[in-house]
Amino acid sequence: MALPARSTRNDVARWEPAREFDRLTQQLSRLFDDQWADLPAKLADGFTPLADVEETDDAYVLEVELPGVKKQDISIDVEGHRIVITGERPEQKRSGWLRRQSRSWGRFRYEIVLGDDIDEDTVDASLHDGVLRVTVPKSKNDQRRRVEVK
Repeated sequence: MALPARSTRNDVARWEPAREFDRLTQQLSRLFDDQWADLPAKLADGFTPLADVEETDDAYVLEVELPGVKKQDISIDVEGHRIVITGERPEQKRSGWLRRQSRSWGRFRYEIVLGDDIDEDTVDASLHDGVLRVTVPKSKNDQRRRVEVK
């Protein structure tokens, strides 16, 4: 029985954990730079309030939860297909120690791009019981029409 020949070359690659760690760190750094480069700008905009968006045959209805916000502290901008709601929820004044905080305060921003052409001149907004309701009518040219099959 013959023994296998011993190779004089080192065919096995050396594993170098430090080099592997550096390579992974560089990949993660590039991923962070690509994906979250604008994170500071997003954080500066504050929080995004919870919202529902409903589409009817003739309008979109947005309901945005904004408890504690006064109507004069809300701005609604219509830019083509885009609706941008911004404002600020003031921090509540406290007399004791805050032991837990889970509510958001400060600047907020809610933005949505609607698919159809909208009638910018007839957008309506109201604030009741901490819920902002924005009705965005569709333009007359873009409204759905049912066609009866004959």
